[in-house]
Formats: sequence, C-alpha cells, structure tokens
Amino acid sequence: MQSNGAAVDTVILNRKARFDYHLFDKYEAGISLIGAEVKSIREGKANLKDSYVRIMKGEAFLFNCHISPYSRIQGYQDLDPIRIRKLLLNKAELEKLSGQSQKQGHAIVPLSLYFKNGRIKVEIALAQGKKQHDKRETIKRKLHEKESNAAIKKFTKRG
Repeated sequence: MQSNGAAVDTVILNRKARFDYHLFDKYEAGISLIGAEVKSIREGKANLKDSYVRIMKGEAFLFNCHISPYSRIQGYQDLDPIRIRKLLLNKAELEKLSGQSQKQGHAIVPLSLYFKNGRIKVEIALAQGKKQHDKRETIKRKLHEKESNAAIKKFTKRG
C-alpha cells in the first residue's frame, strides 16, 4: 500500500474478507464521506465486516460499511451509519472491475480503510468465495505457522 513515500496509516481492517475469499486484483479507491464520518473513522469507529462493493451505472458504491456517529456531536446531524457510500475510481479501473465482477462467483470486497496523505482510502479487491475445505486449509496453515514460530522461538532462547 505504501508508494512514493506517502504516509499511510491503516485504521480499519476487514480480516474476515481474507478468510472467506481468495483475493485477486487489489485497487485503491477514494471514498465520499460526509462531515463527521472522517473524525469517526479517525477514532476507529467503523466496521467493514459484511460490506461489499457494487458497480451500478458506471459508478462504484460501498454497501453495509458501518461508520458510527462521531462521539462529540450532540445529535444535530443524524446520519444513517450504514448508508451507501460512493467510491472514487478512474474509468479504466471501473470498467475492468465491472467486467471481472460479472463472472460467476466473483465479488468486490473492501479490505481496509486507511489514511494516505490526509485522505481516507479504501483498499478493495476482486475476490472469489472459498469453499469450506479451503477455509479449513487456511486454519491448518495458520496453526502450523504459529506452532513452528513458537518452536523456533523456544529453541533460540535455549542456545
């Protein structure tokens, strides 16, 4: 995610997407937000767990992204926390994503929300759903890595 010396500060991760999907192409998109939503994201009050991206009429939209209301506002701005938010991508990226997402079993999922040079960006990826046996394989691989790292750590402490 870091390119050209840009300051990147990851705020929100969608860990479930990496578990539930095989990820292919990744893209960086801007997001259209209203007022205090940026401050709320700075506080870490956002959730990407069940969110997804749809392309409609040549524009990309983020659905089911929950951004809680900013804690220091006294209710004068009642926004729907799971409203549909527009993603900002260039035309070539939109066309490529829309063509690939039309394939059977493919989806576009958000992976993270982060700040880059003071602006909020969304990392999205073209994904294909995993089968149950693929998820089991992922769990086994993570467990094996964890055990091997613990064994290496234990062995190096003795010597």
